[in-house]
Amino acid sequence: MNAVTVTAAGAPVRPDARFLWSHPAHLVSLGFGCGLSPVAPGTVGTLWAWLSFVVLDRWLGDLQWAVLLGVALLVGLWAGQMTARRLAQHDPSPIVWDEIICFWWVLWFVTPAHVSVGSVLWTQAAAFAWFRFFDAVKPGPVGWADRRFKGEGWRGAFGIYVDDIVAAFCTLLVFALWRAW
Repeated sequence: MNAVTVTAAGAPVRPDARFLWSHPAHLVSLGFGCGLSPVAPGTVGTLWAWLSFVVLDRWLGDLQWAVLLGVALLVGLWAGQMTARRLAQHDPSPIVWDEIICFWWVLWFVTPAHVSVGSVLWTQAAAFAWFRFFDAVKPGPVGWADRRFKGEGWRGAFGIYVDDIVAAFCTLLVFALWRAW
């Protein structure tokens, strides 16, 4: 085990800036530093996802978003597995790349084209609130997915992401029901 991330007793410790910069996988999986937040790193990562989406969406079309999300997931699976192993935990809270990717996915689907900025902002704020609810509280299928897919290796890497994927799906389901109403 790495002395930077595990105490002498073998207990996992919280990563720091040195850990963040010690490997590219850590930089990615810790959301370029968002995961180092001592309070609510998942929320900080989701806020970063929102800000970066607003910036990137000006230049990316649907095809570019699809490619970015696919590549980001593959890179994230690798980075998450490496970082979780170094932190000696199955799904460490400092890993926030899963929140970032899944919230980008939500925003990509709920952000309407050619609508006023105020309307888009309210839609995105509602998406943020629903996504954070499903990710933090883990009701029903989100909790099931979180418990079911924990472990070592690639199964564990997928386990880091699966609860956020289900939380994103539940968020999109809320929007679909809201729009159908």
